Amino acid sequence: MPLRETLSRVDADLTAGRIPVARQRLRGLVSSFPNDLTPRRRLAEVYRLYGESAEAGRWNYLEEERDAAETSAFEAKYATASRRMRALAWSGPESLASSTFAAEQLAAVRAACTEESGHPVTWETVPTGREEEGARGGFAGFLAGAGCLLAVLAFLAIWVNGLVALFD
Repeated sequence: MPLRETLSRVDADLTAGRIPVARQRLRGLVSSFPNDLTPRRRLAEVYRLYGESAEAGRWNYLEEERDAAETSAFEAKYATASRRMRALAWSGPESLASSTFAAEQLAAVRAACTEESGHPVTWETVPTGREEEGARGGFAGFLAGAGCLLAVLAFLAIWVNGLVALFD
């Protein structure tokens, strides 16, 4: 569906009070048109209706006229540069941005992610969350594995005890 037609439907949904439907349409538009700032701006407005400042800041992050508190909430919720890159859901080079400010913001986030990861990063090669967890989740993974092993051994011990009791 064309961008303008879908935005008209969003307006109708908001007028009728169907805020979740409008939000879903806008999320689809951002996914279909990741480099157009209009659906992002409108999605930020919808999240303001919900009182979700972090999400409003996320979708308004590329706007020069943005609320500092929302931007701070977004940056706190998505604390690492790679999480911000994934959250922004941009596609392609920064030069596709419709404003100089947006291009600068995108370049700054990408540069921070490159520094954080230690290798060049593009919007198509954003590090996954698993790479972040691998660096800091080694001990937690070990504990989870040890717990599973302990549960399996306990189950086998009970099963063998029951089997022995059956033949006594």
